Amino acid sequence: MSEPTIERIYETVVYGDDLKEMTRFYADVLGLRLIDGPDSLVAAFRVADGGVLLMFDPSQSGVPGRAAPSHGSAGRGHIAFTVPGGALDRWRDRFRTLSVTIEREVDWGDGACSIYVRDPAGNSVELTEHELWPA
Repeated sequence: MSEPTIERIYETVVYGDDLKEMTRFYADVLGLRLIDGPDSLVAAFRVADGGVLLMFDPSQSGVPGRAAPSHGSAGRGHIAFTVPGGALDRWRDRFRTLSVTIEREVDWGDGACSIYVRDPAGNSVELTEHELWPA
């Protein structure tokens, strides 16, 4: 019998206290499609590759006895999105138009670059066009 394998990340989570403000950022600035919420616990977005980005209020997600096991995080998190090749210039323009501060730009070499911004909860949001990790 072969070993079980992992195919892809299905969902990932970022945390913040003001889910309505975070929802506006991920929908209006990043253009993700809202599929659930926001309510006092969660907001959910579908990403183009089929994955799901969840946003939880850590004071609610850490409460025991929920349908899913309790979880949470303290401090700022990080999420990275792959964007189509050649799109970083358009993202720079969009961030400037929407007055979103670009915190840092990194040239990783071999044409790979990343742009970093912060969401309203202070989570680091990275956009990159290229594979940054060995396949």
